[in-house]
Amino acid sequence: MDNTNDEIEMEVVEPEDAESDMESDNDEDTDNEGESGTKEPKQVYLPGKQLAEDEELVCDESAYVMLHQASTGAPCLSFDILPDELGAGREAFPMTAYIVAGTQAARTHVNSLIVMKMSNLHKTQDDDDDDEDDEELEDDQDDVADKSELKKPQMTCALIKHQGCVNRVRARRLGNTVYAASWSELGRVNIWNLSQQLQAVEDAQLLKQYEQQSASNDSTMSRPAFTFSGHQQEGFAIDWSASAEGVLATGDCRRDIHIWSPLEDGTWKVDQRPLLGHTASVEDLQWSPNERSVLASCSVDKTIRIWDCRAAPQKACMLTCENAHESDINVISWNHTEPFIASGGDDGFLHIWDLRQFKTQKPIATFKHHTDHITTVEWNPNEATVLASGGDDDQIALWDLAVEKDADQAQAPAQNEEEINKLPPQLLFIHQGQKEIKELHWHPQLPGVMLSTAHSGFNIFRTISV
Repeated sequence: MDNTNDEIEMEVVEPEDAESDMESDNDEDTDNEGESGTKEPKQVYLPGKQLAEDEELVCDESAYVMLHQASTGAPCLSFDILPDELGAGREAFPMTAYIVAGTQAARTHVNSLIVMKMSNLHKTQDDDDDDEDDEELEDDQDDVADKSELKKPQMTCALIKHQGCVNRVRARRLGNTVYAASWSELGRVNIWNLSQQLQAVEDAQLLKQYEQQSASNDSTMSRPAFTFSGHQQEGFAIDWSASAEGVLATGDCRRDIHIWSPLEDGTWKVDQRPLLGHTASVEDLQWSPNERSVLASCSVDKTIRIWDCRAAPQKACMLTCENAHESDINVISWNHTEPFIASGGDDGFLHIWDLRQFKTQKPIATFKHHTDHITTVEWNPNEATVLASGGDDDQIALWDLAVEKDADQAQAPAQNEEEINKLPPQLLFIHQGQKEIKELHWHPQLPGVMLSTAHSGFNIFRTISV
């Protein structure tokens, strides 16, 4: 998407508006809930099926507790959810979420990191509780003619100029400060202090001042807190340690992985000696959730490797799974509570690996549902058996490994029941409507809520399945 302005235009698009914006910007629940009482069973759309000229996808909003869309002028390849002070386990509506995203603009010098506050995120479907809320809204806001205006989602953004497209961005709170680390297509990794941007999105006056200051060329706001230029090539792989504060790992397209350690002066020391083992581009990195020195990586060389960073770089690779996929391995995710790693590749396979059986080089579960490259996978941080995967087939699949086939369970009738019965029982839900899905994340403080980015923009949603 060409973006000839330094400013990036932003708007929040509600689902019903989005349907008319894009040819097939719709979502369909694989369970086709709530269709009883119709004269003829509806057909459940399965990805990959060609639509006839007189057919169109219709979003079944009853399959969502919440569904909102947001668009930024230039597409964002990567984003991360920012930790906030609003509490854990929040299920009350309207919801608020903070993210940092990186743009992929057509011209190198107009890219940005965007700190976003998404707020006033209401349920997609009204229920009895909402009626009570509406009455309160009416009492408090008698001067507002249209009640739907009060329920419009809001988005506030503070931009940071970024040299080059943002290949990937990852955020972490260190002490009282939220930082973001970004991989640039120019081969540099930057770390940014997001304090000013997070203050600006909370207050209209502060945001105005911030925008005026950041527009000046000598603004310190566009300068990272730290930059590492020691990688030989650009890269995508980057991850903050969950158990060792401030420790970061970055991997590049040459094959090198570097480990960063925080210093007391607010900068980082990067070990110039790369971890040795991979023979091609390192695509993703994941620190162990509970072992401070243990790191997992995946690569175009078709291997998944487990490292112990206490060892010398040439001896740090402790376990290797050769030919873990049939082609490039794009993404991995380490389960927060169980010794499982999920991997997704260009072959469209989703594999689940048990680290206790890793030496067998065989996954404990394999799912071939995606019809194109898998570009993103992540375990639900609050439910150990639930994960999500997404890819170039324009779908996000939600999985629950604890589900088994129940022959006696009553299913809602559908025209294409035979096709549906072939789906793996662990497949809970298929979310569609985005083009070229790049990344998804579960919100750790909003149970069941997911955010995803694609060339067509952002979705924030919660399904009835999770």
